[in-house]
Amino acid sequence: MSSGVKSSRRRFLATSLASLAAAPLGTLACSSLRPGRTAAAETSTNKDDNAMQQTAHPASPLPVEGRMPPFDGATGWLNSQPLTPDDLRGKVVLVEFLTYTCINWLRTMPYVRAWSEKYKDSGLVVVGVHTPEFPFEKDVENVRHAIDDMRIEFPIAIDSDYGVWRAFANHYWPALYFVDALGRIRHHRFGEGEYGRSEMVIQQLLAEAGQSGVDQAIVPVEGVGVEVQADWANLKTPETYVGSRQAERFASPGGARVGMRHVYAVPERLGFNQWALAGDWTVERGSAILNEPGGRIAYRFHARDLHLVLGPATRGESVRFRVLIDGQAPGIAHGVDVDEQGYGTISEQRLYQLIRQPVPIADRRFEIELLDPGAEAFAFTFG
Repeated sequence: MSSGVKSSRRRFLATSLASLAAAPLGTLACSSLRPGRTAAAETSTNKDDNAMQQTAHPASPLPVEGRMPPFDGATGWLNSQPLTPDDLRGKVVLVEFLTYTCINWLRTMPYVRAWSEKYKDSGLVVVGVHTPEFPFEKDVENVRHAIDDMRIEFPIAIDSDYGVWRAFANHYWPALYFVDALGRIRHHRFGEGEYGRSEMVIQQLLAEAGQSGVDQAIVPVEGVGVEVQADWANLKTPETYVGSRQAERFASPGGARVGMRHVYAVPERLGFNQWALAGDWTVERGSAILNEPGGRIAYRFHARDLHLVLGPATRGESVRFRVLIDGQAPGIAHGVDVDEQGYGTISEQRLYQLIRQPVPIADRRFEIELLDPGAEAFAFTFG
């Protein structure tokens, strides 16, 4: 990957800075020094967003931002034969950049899926572009399994070499580009939020293309599991990377020993938003791998949801684990990937939802104990 792509990973476009500056902690949460994920400068609930859009003024003219680049850089396709601009001529196209472990993308997915279903017979084509963040996301079978689990039926361009990403000069996961029937980009949205506005843009472009009788109601969407919208008011802990390249607020005494086995310990007291390892780990630049059973990761956080991108270090193996919150089994605060006693199994390389707190949301101490060796941990995200 070029140094230019790497250096852009957390940098927002200058035109975005003013609108993002006032966003609360957590809304800019899905990337560090990688192609720049951003969660959103948007904190309204789905209900408020939909109510606002239903009373909005008629759509204003949309500018022309450029022509849609071809997808020549794609290394493969899922759910479709390769698509070209000629294939899409006369269609309204929504291009979405994604990577399957990104929580910000996962929370946009119920909306994009609903738009695809509602408007496909009116001339909308959704094209996903899967540009990987972690090395395992270059594995096409991993991507195929993830989109099957997410019930995604629209075409997906596999962009493992960042060719399409560069063609669009994109910097974000998720990113939406709205293309009219003449192949011109007319609108874009970086990150989560503004779903009602985005749907109105689709409707406007379909009307420009001559489609009449399109239902103008905003499609109702209710996410489940990891797709539920974040509790922005209570999200006070940022995305956190476990690998040494981007790790912040790491509190194990002595710091990380990169590229070698080392026995770590959790300090007696973790400060707010600090985390630590315990046990025999090898910390690499992009992840940490557990060498012996019984290793732990502890984190003091404040959010409704806690997720961790995990996988078995060796494909085909599985690792049992247990999570605790404030030293106790999570009970009703368990995430979708654990039971009430906190037990679960790592069998795939993906995002695992480990905690979903009921109200009231408070500072909590989270721990995951890996009962078998061979787990690889990449990043925490919150919601």
